[in-house]
Amino acid sequence: MEPIIGIIIGLLIGIALSALGVGLYYQTKIKAEIDDIKNKKEDLLLKEEKIKVESENMQKEAVLAAREEAVKLRAEIDKEAKEKKSELAKTERRLTQKEDTLDKRAENLDQKEKSIQKLEGKVQEKLKEAEKIVENQNTELHRISNLNEEEARDIVIAKTEQAMERHVAKIIRQAEEEANDTARKKAQAIVLTAIQKCAVDQAAESTVSVVPIPSEEMKGRIIGREGRNIRTFEMNTGVDLIIDDTPEAVVISGFDPVRREVARVALTNLIVDGRIHPGRIEDVIEKAQKEVEQKMKEAADKAIFETGVTGLNHELIKLLGRLTYRTSYGQSVLQHSVEVSLLAGVIASELDLNVNLAKRAGLLHDLGKGVDFEIDKPHAVISMDLLLKYKENQKVAEACGAHHYDIEPTSPEAVIVQISDAISASRPGARRETLETYVKRLAKLEEIANSYPGVDKTYAVQAGREIRVMVKPTEVNDELSAKLAFDTAKRIEDEMEYPGQIKVTVIRETRAVEYAK
Repeated sequence: MEPIIGIIIGLLIGIALSALGVGLYYQTKIKAEIDDIKNKKEDLLLKEEKIKVESENMQKEAVLAAREEAVKLRAEIDKEAKEKKSELAKTERRLTQKEDTLDKRAENLDQKEKSIQKLEGKVQEKLKEAEKIVENQNTELHRISNLNEEEARDIVIAKTEQAMERHVAKIIRQAEEEANDTARKKAQAIVLTAIQKCAVDQAAESTVSVVPIPSEEMKGRIIGREGRNIRTFEMNTGVDLIIDDTPEAVVISGFDPVRREVARVALTNLIVDGRIHPGRIEDVIEKAQKEVEQKMKEAADKAIFETGVTGLNHELIKLLGRLTYRTSYGQSVLQHSVEVSLLAGVIASELDLNVNLAKRAGLLHDLGKGVDFEIDKPHAVISMDLLLKYKENQKVAEACGAHHYDIEPTSPEAVIVQISDAISASRPGARRETLETYVKRLAKLEEIANSYPGVDKTYAVQAGREIRVMVKPTEVNDELSAKLAFDTAKRIEDEMEYPGQIKVTVIRETRAVEYAK
């Protein structure tokens, strides 16, 4: 029995140990699962915390974005509101100005009405006084003469008829005198017109340039809306554009040859470009002036090279270049001067005289023709004065001054310049003097207008039949413009002699410029 009990006890002990091992295994496994669950729980908590933080950050970012958008919208709204306020303020100012203008006009009308009423009252008073005076005179007449009314009337009528006869005779005499004056002026005008017609060809070469145009439609573009293009062109160049029935051509008229050439170049460039409006016209004229100045310099340099004359003052070279566009009845004055210089050099060489002096004086002898419309002197004397002003050789200056006997020649070279000038000249001397007188008359017109204060620019156009005076708007108002026109016309009448009549036009221009940004 004891062995069996021992086996049973051993079995029980084994079973207990096995059960204990199994319990420990399951306990360990359960504990591991519990730890795993705890770890997962902690991970979930961490993820939940992270998600919570990210959610809060997203909410903050969304709030910030919304605030920025709100700020932008508010700024745009404020900007629009300011613009609206500005527009309203401008509108209010305009309305206020219009109201002020209307108020002033109303006040002026009221004042005029009051003035008219006062004048009417004064007229009525004067009429009453006149009636009273007539009545008193009639009464006194009756008292003095003891005549009845019909007899007094007959006497008054007789005296009135006698007075009227004298008055009619005076009127007839005045009419006869006016008719004689009119006939004399008409006869003078007919003679002058005939003389002008005889000189048309020669004068056209000196005072007119013709610019061809591609079509008749271009004439309308040159004139511009309400004539603003042609006015701008004429005002900035000092010439007169003649747009008439001449097919495919525009005529430029002006006595200053340099102005006329600038106008010709500018108009040609405008026609080629096609853009013709006041702003573009001013730019093109400015470029044309530079282009013409460059051409004059090149022409002067060429003349100096051809003649071999060196060491000229820079200002004398500029004046020499102006002769490029100065003509004397078809002959270029610059080319004529070159010819005179070469002829004088040959003659001086043959006579064994100073060749360089003769050539120098020959080239410079007509220098005064470049500015003779600005100075009221013979062009030979002007040449001499200019040469002395710029420190030229005394003998050269005197030879230039003597080539038309304005002064006596003091050297053989001066006589050679006279001879060379006569050989080269292609026009009679009397006709030359006619042109110079014409040019001086136009220059005198500009000089008279420029003598008044506030005058900016002056241009004589229409062959001297009109003078355009441009004034500074800040110095000359509308009332003074009318007075300036009257004073200028009066002074021209007193100081000058001319055929027909001269129109004086005073131009006062103001400009307001703003830039849209």
